[in-house]
Amino acid sequence: MIKRMVPIVAALWPIWLRKSFVNPSTSRSFSNQIIKSPSLLSLDLADSWFSSSKHSDHSSIQECPRKWTSKIIDGKAIAEGIRSRITSEVSQMKELTGQVPGLAVILVGQRRDSQTYVRKKLAASEEVGIRFKLAAFPENCTECEVCNALCKFNEDPSIHGILVQLPLPQSGVEISGKRAVVIGKSNIVGLPLSLLLQRHHATVSIVHAFTKNPEEITREADILVTAAGVPNLIRDSWLKPGAIVIDVGTTPVEDPSSEHGYRLIGDVCFKEATRVASAITPVPGGVGPMTVTMLLYNTLESAKRAFKLTK
Repeated sequence: MIKRMVPIVAALWPIWLRKSFVNPSTSRSFSNQIIKSPSLLSLDLADSWFSSSKHSDHSSIQECPRKWTSKIIDGKAIAEGIRSRITSEVSQMKELTGQVPGLAVILVGQRRDSQTYVRKKLAASEEVGIRFKLAAFPENCTECEVCNALCKFNEDPSIHGILVQLPLPQSGVEISGKRAVVIGKSNIVGLPLSLLLQRHHATVSIVHAFTKNPEEITREADILVTAAGVPNLIRDSWLKPGAIVIDVGTTPVEDPSSEHGYRLIGDVCFKEATRVASAITPVPGGVGPMTVTMLLYNTLESAKRAFKLTK
């Protein structure tokens, strides 16, 4: 009997590279059930960015002369339109089959940014009528526990999409022929994005923590995607006038006035960048809403295939 494979978005946490909890025989048995990518995991070297007062002090942003008026890439507005269509299709699916798409999320650890993403996915799923299931594990859980959760969700016919931690960002700009720079080389964002950009015929450079003269490289970028996780690392001097800037970085910063006691800050100094970039995604409100929405969309598409509703 051939087992079905539910789409699994993202990859297991790098904790499995640092600790080994599973004996070889157990590991082999799970490898027959879970699709992994050892070649990518083996390349996931540490990419630790070192914060400095020059780049990351979010409290000392300097005024700079206005050079450009950026178009704000409003992820919320774009996402709302897509979610409206998803809601309509989910409703039609329920009328035709009595079923709705199911999304399962596996969360490992207590990172506040991850908890924020999960809350947003739960709220978005409820908004469009998608069934949502969460499996949460402590940071010191074993690989076996996570694999068991994956297997359980994969065998559950009510689940049509599985997310392990972070989704990938999407963008909607002209890419072919452009010079793109990706800051960060993680398996979750940097590496997949660089491959996607190349697939769409961009000339791609990757900047990481050990890159020499990163400002010189980023100043040549028509498209800059950053996922370093250092608040305000990217200042106006890093940007080519008219560049398109996609800020995937999110870092929680203490803020007692916020509902959750913190707020999220991106890699890009937004106030400075809007005077140089032609288009930019804010943090929050840019990449985040789109990743959640595209997760819902992909879950819907998976459910449509399962219920044979595709045209």
